[in-house]
Amino acid sequence: EHEDTGLLLQPLLEGQNYGAAAADGTQCPSVAVSRNNPAKRDCLVVAVLCFGNLINFIDWFIVPGILLDIQKYFRLSDGKTGLLQTVFTLCYMLAAPIFGYLGDRYNRKIILGAGIFFWSGVTLGSSFITESHYRIFVLSRGLVGIGSASYSTIAPTIIADLFEEGKRTTVLSIFYIFIPVGSGCGYMLAAGMAKSTGDWHWAFRVTPCMGGLALLLLILLVPHRIQRRTAAHRALSISGMIQRADENADVHRTAKTTWCQDVGSLAKNCSFVCSSLGLTAMAFVTGALGMWMPLFLYRAQVVQGIVPPCLQESCNSSNSLIFGGITIGTGILGIIAGAEATRRLRKINNKADPLICATSMFISALCLYIALMVAQMSILSTFIFIAFGELFLSVNWAVVTDILLYVVTPRRQSTAIALQILVSHLLGDAGSPYLIGVISNAIQANNIPSLQWSFRSMQYSFIICAFVGVFGGGFFLLTSFYVEEDRKEAQR
Repeated sequence: EHEDTGLLLQPLLEGQNYGAAAADGTQCPSVAVSRNNPAKRDCLVVAVLCFGNLINFIDWFIVPGILLDIQKYFRLSDGKTGLLQTVFTLCYMLAAPIFGYLGDRYNRKIILGAGIFFWSGVTLGSSFITESHYRIFVLSRGLVGIGSASYSTIAPTIIADLFEEGKRTTVLSIFYIFIPVGSGCGYMLAAGMAKSTGDWHWAFRVTPCMGGLALLLLILLVPHRIQRRTAAHRALSISGMIQRADENADVHRTAKTTWCQDVGSLAKNCSFVCSSLGLTAMAFVTGALGMWMPLFLYRAQVVQGIVPPCLQESCNSSNSLIFGGITIGTGILGIIAGAEATRRLRKINNKADPLICATSMFISALCLYIALMVAQMSILSTFIFIAFGELFLSVNWAVVTDILLYVVTPRRQSTAIALQILVSHLLGDAGSPYLIGVISNAIQANNIPSLQWSFRSMQYSFIICAFVGVFGGGFFLLTSFYVEEDRKEAQR
């Protein structure tokens, strides 16, 4: 059943921007409540979506948080270890276009609920896999990626429909704050559970309970249908209401356009293409850092003699706890700083958004390079420069999404987000964890096995991230050349 069925006459008669009637004219209780206080309803919807986003990214980063334990448990090389996150990301990105297509045409609440239920169940099941079934463990990570794709593709478009452009940036910033918060909590939850129980498998048994709560909140608090926002929905006059009904009818007609037609239109949007390539560079860097940084810090500490090599059953996971805390703190500060910078600079420069993204990428690349170079001499300095690198990366999360939402027409936004996910992960963090691991293996193979070369192999392979970050800044600069024209075209 199409999500917008039965929407044509209700807004015309009642002048409502949000909510929808069922096909038979009856109203869901949650939608009826929203008429009395639509602002409260919208806040509750955003709160539920943010909670789901938190769980989503906790699940993403449970594996990196206990990577040393997993590597030892399954007796993996760096290359095979990196494959865990690569399989997860590949399945995530391949599923994203499918959910984007469905999200533009069918009921988004049902798709979100099914995704939460699926990935929570698979995560719980993966906690019972034994050491002789490594391939099943890899498969389970891939299935979790499929469930996560349904959420990341569709949830931002619901927020876009609930808020006007001025408020949308703020609300999206709140939503995307839960990317670094969830990521950091993933490291800390995994390390904490492994340390407290002495068994890393327990790290995979917490988020399914949280997923069940998120699913319940989704069912109770989110309306069954949320009307897709178009420019006509803002009209208040009689002619505006007539136009609104006509445009709703147009949404039904354009929903029948093929996915290939949508992709062809988006490929001609230079701002969308360039900003997506900039996001791809961001994804490459964050994917590599998220997977390998705690292990890299551990090897640096071993070389400096700060900690002994891991020989016991449960390895020291303090680096995951510290790195998780850094990820949470810098993520919140970065996203807030990005939103505030765009709010202020948009008043004086219409190209502020891509220019902010470009500048932050260049600074982040420099900080990460310095962090890698000083790792063997000072762990404290390494943590400081990693924090600054993550801070400037986090500036871009909400800004890049907002660029997409105002340079792409509303009826193609789910498809655009899905394509952006596909490209950024295919060329970004789908391959970067595995690539870093393979390069590290190659360097170790050409040198005498030692703790020193175990560290240096990771250090040298990580340097590629700094150069990719510079390329990302260049793509955001290119975006600034086209963003004004593409924005006007989307408004027309």
